[in-house]
Amino acid sequence: MIYNQWYVVLESKELKRNHPVQVKRLNEKMVMWRDENEKACCIADKCCHRGASLSCGKIKDGRLECPFHGFIFDETGKVTLIPANGKNRIVPETMNVKSYKTCEEYGFIFVWWGDDDKRTAAPFFFSELRDFSYSSFKDHWHTHYSRAIENQLDVVHLPFIHRTTIGRGNKTLVNGPVVTLENDLLTFYVNNVEDDGKTIPLKPNEITDYQNLFHLQFHYPNIWQNFITDKIRAFAAFVPVDEENTIIYIRYYQRMIRIPLLKELFNYIGKISSIIILRQDKRIVVTQIPAKSEFSMDERLIMGDKPIVEYRRHRHHLMETNNPVSELS
Repeated sequence: MIYNQWYVVLESKELKRNHPVQVKRLNEKMVMWRDENEKACCIADKCCHRGASLSCGKIKDGRLECPFHGFIFDETGKVTLIPANGKNRIVPETMNVKSYKTCEEYGFIFVWWGDDDKRTAAPFFFSELRDFSYSSFKDHWHTHYSRAIENQLDVVHLPFIHRTTIGRGNKTLVNGPVVTLENDLLTFYVNNVEDDGKTIPLKPNEITDYQNLFHLQFHYPNIWQNFITDKIRAFAAFVPVDEENTIIYIRYYQRMIRIPLLKELFNYIGKISSIIILRQDKRIVVTQIPAKSEFSMDERLIMGDKPIVEYRRHRHHLMETNNPVSELS
């Protein structure tokens, strides 16, 4: 995973007041809860005293009580009370666990994974989606998050995996694609056409009007959107659980219909369609070997894989720039 980044880790609706939630994200077990002001809090899910899971505890006055011996933890991971020592005894500074800064926007909870002194003010999101309504669902994939991301950058697979849905038309020949990168935002422009047996695919530098083509965007480390139309978008957050598992949050965004009941129905239909398409991908992606992609690996890539090549290249660059030596994975 890429260090010093904001990661989507949970949808806001999954974190209720007065109910701590255990999550495994970024290969680490965490416990999340809401304080008295409804702010999302996140610390390591292991008591520094005897190693009990804090997520089995209770919320008391906005803080987390360990279920084993009643130690009270605040949002910084610091123990503020050791009941056995009494309320008047000062708690040693060593009584603490790792904490994670959080940010809650757009119905998602983000966690900062990295050094506090390098933390940016707020995570990136596709801010134009504020004007859209959406439906959502989540899916667990038994594969590394990099493979799940690359599937959404893969323009070659459409007429094969999705021949009954978005890949209809047998458009197997891939022109380009053109890929641009600006401030960690990877945009790729797609032009798949039917193969007449005579046409040679255009190279990326031979496509001069690419800005007018169908396009998709990925922003590091883990969010993506598909510009289906000006008023319809597909969105995904690829949440790393560990080296072998990923949670994908899919949202169907639209601003075509705003009448309440019709809007909900339209969004629901969009969600069902998204589930069908994603499950077509899942059936194959979870079989890929190895489960985690790397910048350099034993694959024979082709011109149509350019978005994947550029994703790997920049991901490798970010990891080399940001990650401690122990985290280069």
